[in-house]
Amino acid sequence: MCEDDHENDHAGIGRRAVFVTGAAAALTLTTVSFASAAGGTGPRTRTVRGTLPPGAPDFVYVPVEVPRGVREIHVAYTYDRPTVPTGTQGNALDIGLFDEQGTDLGGRGFRGWSGGARTEFFVRADAATPGYLPGPVRAGTWHIALGPYTVAPQGLSYEITVTLTHGEQDEAPRPVYPPERAKGRGRAWYRGDCHLHSEYSDGRYTLAEIAELARAAGLDFINSSEHNTHSAHAHWAEHAGDDLLIMLGEEVTTRNGHVVALGTDPGTFVDWRYRARDNRFGRFARQIRRAGGLVVPAHPHATCIGCNWKFGFGEADAVEVWNGAYTPDDEVALADWDGMLVASVRDGRRDWIPAMGSSDSHRSPDVIGRPQTVVLADDLTREAIQEGIRAGRSYVAESSKVSLSLTASGGRGEHAGIGERLRVAADTPVTVRLEVTGAPRCTVRLVTDQGVLFTSDPLPVSGAGVVEWRTTASYAAYVRAEVRHEAAAGPLPGALAAFTNPVFLGS
Repeated sequence: MCEDDHENDHAGIGRRAVFVTGAAAALTLTTVSFASAAGGTGPRTRTVRGTLPPGAPDFVYVPVEVPRGVREIHVAYTYDRPTVPTGTQGNALDIGLFDEQGTDLGGRGFRGWSGGARTEFFVRADAATPGYLPGPVRAGTWHIALGPYTVAPQGLSYEITVTLTHGEQDEAPRPVYPPERAKGRGRAWYRGDCHLHSEYSDGRYTLAEIAELARAAGLDFINSSEHNTHSAHAHWAEHAGDDLLIMLGEEVTTRNGHVVALGTDPGTFVDWRYRARDNRFGRFARQIRRAGGLVVPAHPHATCIGCNWKFGFGEADAVEVWNGAYTPDDEVALADWDGMLVASVRDGRRDWIPAMGSSDSHRSPDVIGRPQTVVLADDLTREAIQEGIRAGRSYVAESSKVSLSLTASGGRGEHAGIGERLRVAADTPVTVRLEVTGAPRCTVRLVTDQGVLFTSDPLPVSGAGVVEWRTTASYAAYVRAEVRHEAAAGPLPGALAAFTNPVFLGS
């Protein structure tokens, strides 16, 4: 028997309790009750409707009373998309689910998030829609989480249909995670893409397709980074191998910027329901590190709503300077990162924030491995790759065809490579040498704390070349290299083919 009940419609947002946590206010609506379904058989359905006004809280919770004996929860939703004037935001409504353990920030109740990528999902003990976590369906108050990403001037009218299916629950699967080590080549340069998406969030690639394309792109490692969910973690094991290290993480997608949790322990969930002024990010950055991960702000100058990074860089282990196909956003991010390097030199700090790049691929024709971070690591392991990234022993290349080697040497055999410091006196002559392959007709620029101090002629059609430049530590506190394509026109530099983290000069 299937019963359809519309009695619990929400009248706008008038019937509610409001719980405010800083800027990220939360609104809890009237409970959807299935109490009368206890002990029944077959699916039971309730449908609720409501309207959210412009300026609605970041998160709206719809409580659902789940009785005993439920085998599966299924949720479907729709919302209106009215026409709006040019330059005005229309409606966009995200959705997720928390179980009877509650909606506390960082709590244990999280059961999944699909953002705006799906119109329906299910959860049961043995399976769940990608983006959601299988596990026991226990009696109690569950919550459907709505995230009004943008609301049109007319408001956002929604309809949610909840169906509970009774029956005996199957056994929950035991998660199997990919190994933290691949075969590797000892201490070597390893190529990776640490920011990509699959059908487990808003991507269209399957995990198998990502693994296949990563191998075809010449990658040695990747990092799982679905938006606001770790649901893919338990599905990666079969796609790993001696030739591909698969690390696990999350793209923590807040309303004030996105951050990649890179290489966390399997099953780590990082909450995202806060803004910069809530002063909560430090707590979750520390959680990422306790779980063995790195904190990497993503596309910090992206222009999409909520994408621009507003939490500062005090908690960052690295920063994603190049995201996908090279655009003006990346040029701004590169310049901003260079300013951070100058600030670290100015303040006499030994700590600095390394740069990296990732594809942020979601679907074809997004290119997995464009760009890729090339890391000098002691082996192909989670820990060694993370240590190389944290130390800045890396460069970013648009593909596996491009390879760089940047070194600085003094007159007595002293030498240092990318991410290292050449300890020489201020007036000691220093030779900076860059070797490039795979960059035909590209131009090399050497950048210091003063700016661009050297620009080469275009490399030959073969794409290989060597550039040498001489300086001193008093003249250049650091040197980093950029390899750029020929500019189409005008004074702006061409798009990047590759760039390095700096070599620091001086004692």
